[in-house]
Amino acid sequence: MGKKVVIVESPAKARTIGKYLGKDFRVESCMGHVRDLPQKAFGVDIAEGFRPHYGVLANRRQVVSKLASAVQGAEAVYLAPDPDREGEAIAWHLAEALKLPATRTRRVTFNEITERGVRTGFEHPREIDMNLVNAQQARRILDRVVGYQLSPLLWKKILRGLSAGRVQSVALRLLVEREKEILNFTPREYWEILARLQPLDATGGADVFEALLAEFNGEKAEIPIGDLARRIVERLRGEEYRVAAFETTRQAEKPNPPFATSQLQQAASVRLRLRPKVTMMLAQQLYEGVEVGAEGSVGLITYMRTDSFRVADEAVSECRALIAKRFGDSYLSPEVRRYRSRRSAQAAHEAIRPTSVERTPESLEPYLSGDQLRLYRLIWERFVASQMADAQYDVTRVTVEAGPGLFRATGRVTVFDGHTRSYPPLKRGEGEGQTLPKLAVGQRLRCLELVPSQHFTKPPPRYTEASLVKTLEKEGIGRPSTYAQIVSTIQDRGYATVRDKVFYCNELGIVTNDTLLPFFENIINTKFTSEFEDHLDSIEEAKRDWQAVLREFYEPFSADLRKAQAEMASVRKELATPTGSTCPSCGAEMVVRLSKRGRFMACSGFPKCRYAQALDEEGEPVAPETLEEKCPECGGVLVVRTSRWGKFAGCASYPKCRYKRRLTAEGAPAPAAERKAPEPTGEKCPKCGKPLMAREGRRGKFLGCSGYPKCRYTRDAGTEGAPAAADTGEKCEKCGAPLVRRTWRGRQFLACSAYPKCRNMKPDKSAPPPPPPKEAGRNCPECQKPLVVRRSKRGPFIGCSGYPKCRYTENA
Repeated sequence: MGKKVVIVESPAKARTIGKYLGKDFRVESCMGHVRDLPQKAFGVDIAEGFRPHYGVLANRRQVVSKLASAVQGAEAVYLAPDPDREGEAIAWHLAEALKLPATRTRRVTFNEITERGVRTGFEHPREIDMNLVNAQQARRILDRVVGYQLSPLLWKKILRGLSAGRVQSVALRLLVEREKEILNFTPREYWEILARLQPLDATGGADVFEALLAEFNGEKAEIPIGDLARRIVERLRGEEYRVAAFETTRQAEKPNPPFATSQLQQAASVRLRLRPKVTMMLAQQLYEGVEVGAEGSVGLITYMRTDSFRVADEAVSECRALIAKRFGDSYLSPEVRRYRSRRSAQAAHEAIRPTSVERTPESLEPYLSGDQLRLYRLIWERFVASQMADAQYDVTRVTVEAGPGLFRATGRVTVFDGHTRSYPPLKRGEGEGQTLPKLAVGQRLRCLELVPSQHFTKPPPRYTEASLVKTLEKEGIGRPSTYAQIVSTIQDRGYATVRDKVFYCNELGIVTNDTLLPFFENIINTKFTSEFEDHLDSIEEAKRDWQAVLREFYEPFSADLRKAQAEMASVRKELATPTGSTCPSCGAEMVVRLSKRGRFMACSGFPKCRYAQALDEEGEPVAPETLEEKCPECGGVLVVRTSRWGKFAGCASYPKCRYKRRLTAEGAPAPAAERKAPEPTGEKCPKCGKPLMAREGRRGKFLGCSGYPKCRYTRDAGTEGAPAAADTGEKCEKCGAPLVRRTWRGRQFLACSAYPKCRNMKPDKSAPPPPPPKEAGRNCPECQKPLVVRRSKRGPFIGCSGYPKCRYTENA
C-alpha cells in the first residue's frame, strides 16, 4: 500500500499541515470546489425530487486528474476541508469525483491549524456527515432555483444582465426601504439651551461645566422655534442657579466576548476601514498559515467562519496566564469568563482567537503584511480583553435649578481601565465625557453663559457595510460564511454604491426591488429567509428531509412565478424616456435609458446606432471632455471616454472611426509611435481573397486583410512588412506543409504555414527563454512569495511569482 493522502483546499493550508505530519503522509490541495451545478444550464431536476446534476468544474479538471493519480493505491485518504457545511460538501464532492471507496476514506477537521489542532483532528477521524452535505445541497439548489428562474424575468421586464437571489434580494430590500425613509424624511426644527456653570467659590476657568435645559415650567423642554428659545434665555438670565441634586455611582463595564464572524467584520470595517470581503480574505490567510521565521508555516488564528463564542479550556488558561504576566493580577477577571453563543451556533466551533496568545502582534510584525498585522492585532487584543477585569467608572449626574428651569449634566471618570487596557473603546461616541466638580445639594452656582442653539431632526442613518452585516445577523439572514458575499454582490450588481463609507441605493436597485416585491413578498422578507436558515439547521441535525424542505418552498414560489410572468408590467419601455432631442449621429430621437451605472442618454435607433451620452446627477447631458490632440487616423476630435477598464481617449467620430488610445495617470493620451498608412503586400487574404496590407499595432508589425472589420484575418509580419514565414526545415505533422516561426506576445513558436486551414502549432525549443520578470520588492499578501512586475495587453501590473497556483494581482 502507498502513503496516506490528505486533501485540503489550498496550497498554503497544505504546507502548514504537511509540516506536522510525518513522511507517511502526502498532502495535496484541491483549490476549493471541484464539482458544482453546470454554469450554463439549470442543472436541477425538480420532478425527480430536486435531483442535482453535478459536474467537474472546467478549471478543476487537471486538479482532479492529479488528485486521482495521487490517491491511486493510497493506504487511506483523509479529506480535510474546512469544518463547516461548505467544507463537508467539498469533501463529499471530492469523494464522488475521485470515486473513493468508503473503506479507505476518512473525514478530518481542524478548528486551528497547529500541531495540537492537527493531531486532535487525526485522532478523531469520521465518515462524511451527509446531514451537513444535504443542508449545503438544499441551500445551493434553492439559490439556483431562485436565481435561475427569477433572473430571466428581470431581463425580460427590466434590463438584461440583472440577477436576483434568495438572500441578496432581502438585503437589497433593507437598503431600499432605508433609502425611501431617508428620501421621504422631513426635518423638524428644534432648539437646545446650554448653560455654562461654575461654583461661586471657583476662580478663573476652574470647575466650569455645561448643562442642558431639561425642563421648563415643570414640563419637558421642547423648543420648536428660535423666538421661544430667546424668550426662555431672557427669562432665565437673572435667575439664581442652585444644585438641586448631585449623585455619583460606580459602574462596571464587562468586556465583549471574542470575535465571531459578523463581529469581526463589523469591527474591522469600523476600526480598520476594511471591507468584509477583504477581512475574510486576510483571516483565511492567517488561519491557513503564514511563514513565521524558523517555525515555518503556522496557522495563527482559529477557524474564521463561526457564530460561536466558545473557547477551548487550554486557550483560556494560556490567555489568563499572559494577562497576569503582562498586565498584573489586578487586570485578571476573578473567575473564568464564559460567553453564551446564539442558539443556532455550531457547538463544535470556537470563537475567532489566536492559536497561541503567546504570539503577540509585536513578535509577528516582521512576518505579516500591514493589513494582516492590523487584523491579527484586532483579534489578539479582543481575545485577551475577554478574560480581563471589568472597567470601573464613576458616573456623576447633577441637576441644577434656575427659577422655572431645570438643567441636567452627566460626567464620567475612569477609575480603573480594566479590559480597555487591551481593547480600547472607540473614541467616537464612547468618550469619557466632561468631568464634573464636587458639588453639594443647595450650593449656589454662577451662570457664565446661556447659549441657545438650533438643530434639526435627522433621518435614520444610512447603512454602512458594518451595520448591514449586523442587521443581517440580527434578522437571521445568511450565515457567517455568506455575510461578506451578500454585501459584495449587491454592489457588484449595480444595485447600490458605497460612498463615504455608507450605502446609497442606485435607481436600478430601487426599480428592481419595487418590481419584484409585489409578486414575491413571500420570499423577499426577513421572516422567510430566517426561517429557511432554521430549516437548514434542522436538516443538519437530521430532524428534517432536505427534499421536503425544498418542496415546501417551491410549490408557492412556482405559483408566484407564473403569476409574475403573466401580470408583471414591463418597465423596460417605461425607463426609455423620450428627450425631445435628436441623435447627432443618425438623426433619430434620443431617449433616457437605465444601466448598472445609472441613467444615460442613447439613440432610439439602437442597435443600428450606438451613440450614447452620459448624464449627471441632475439628469443633464455631460459634454465629453475634449483633448487638444487630433485623431491621427481621421483628423477628428479626441474625447475622453470611460469603459469598464477605466478612462481612455477615443475619436468623437465613433463608430465611423474606431481610433482609441489609453490615457496616462495625468489624463493625457499615452505616447504612441507614429503609425504608417497600411501598405499593400501583393498577397491575397486566404479567407476572403481581398488584398493583404502591412499594418502596425501595439505589438509591432503584422499583416491584415483590407476587408477589416468584415474580415479579421491577421498574421505576423517581418521587419520589412514581408510575411514572417521563414521555412524552418520542418514539416507539419498534420498536413505536411512547411512549419514557420511566428511570434505572439514576444514569444516565438512554430506554426503551420497553411494557417488557417491547418492550425497546428508547437513550442519553438530553439528560441531564447524570455527574460525573468522584475521583482517588485515585496511579498505576496496571500502566499508570501515575491511579487514581480508583469505585462498584459492593458499594460504593466504586479503579480505573484507563484502563478498559476497563486493568482494574486494588483495595479502597478
